[in-house]
Amino acid sequence: MDEIRKSGKTIDEAVAAALAELQAEKDEVTITVIEEGSKGFLGMFGGKDAVVLVKKNFNPEKAAENFLREVFLSMGLIIKIETKMQDKHLLVDLTGDDMGILIGKRGQTLDALQYLVNLVVNKNSASYISVMLDTENYRQRRKETLETLAFNLAKKVKHTRKNVVLEPMNPYERRIIHSALQNDRYVTTFSEGEEPFRNVVIALKGKNGQPRDSRKMERGERHERAERMEKAEA
Repeated sequence: MDEIRKSGKTIDEAVAAALAELQAEKDEVTITVIEEGSKGFLGMFGGKDAVVLVKKNFNPEKAAENFLREVFLSMGLIIKIETKMQDKHLLVDLTGDDMGILIGKRGQTLDALQYLVNLVVNKNSASYISVMLDTENYRQRRKETLETLAFNLAKKVKHTRKNVVLEPMNPYERRIIHSALQNDRYVTTFSEGEEPFRNVVIALKGKNGQPRDSRKMERGERHERAERMEKAEA
């Protein structure tokens, strides 16, 4: 329940009743007075109760935490949830035993959970809020792994003069690859394909700084991409 209409002999009494039922503090709600109420003749006859509409203010941190608690409860997991808002970015850090279950293969489970939390948070938000779920500093470790992968594959592209196609990645991970190689003098990067199978291509730069022969990419590189990722993460 996010809002409730309550009446009382006074506005304060009606508000107090609404707050108790919503289990909220006064600074967590918006109060609209519908009827101010009146004591009536001699304070005895014709009096009207005050009526208020009390609505919970949207709190993205609480929305994310409540959703995650329900998910973890259904999974039988005891997880500590810490949230922090930075401008329009919501950071959620998870702590518990055997967090590998939540991370999944190459972070796929963590990414899926992050996607769901993003939907929950932005369902009632007036403006878009980006959500980042992390545990055991996985995001930073993954970032370092991808940067190392990008540098190694850039060297291969320079040596073989053939494009390299990485395995499909989410937008966040693709940005890491693009950022790692954005200042490289000899190679450039671009994305191709449709979500959720969109991937990054590393290619030699042409004279104009654009990919050389980007329309004629070496498809033979595709079958090696899973092995490259596994070696980089080992």
